[in-house]
Amino acid sequence: QVQLVESGGGLVQAGGSLRLSCAASGRSLTNYVTGWFRQAPGKEREFVAAISRSGGSTNYANSVKGRFTISRDSTKNTVHLRMDSLKPEDTAVYYCAADPSHGFTATMVWQYNYWGQGTQVTVSS
Repeated sequence: QVQLVESGGGLVQAGGSLRLSCAASGRSLTNYVTGWFRQAPGKEREFVAAISRSGGSTNYANSVKGRFTISRDSTKNTVHLRMDSLKPEDTAVYYCAADPSHGFTATMVWQYNYWGQGTQVTVSS
């Protein structure tokens, strides 16, 4: 099994940037499709981005396409989410998720078996 720990969340002004990190231990993260989800208070958890095992393919929610970039750093067994041009509606707890069976097109919560604890991102206006 793989363990995931997110970091990098915090407070940022609208238009600013943050980089989230998902550090894995126990297994190589390259064996898993890895994604980011987010959940705002009172809202359902929603898909943000995913990256294939090889890192050659990515998938983004329409709401973040062109602003967020997901990437792998295999030397550190880490997946990052660079968030640019942040908007107040991006405010949420961001979760890293991974799964050994599904591919990068997976966008549903149930398709991911391993989850981190979440990191808070707050974007002020």
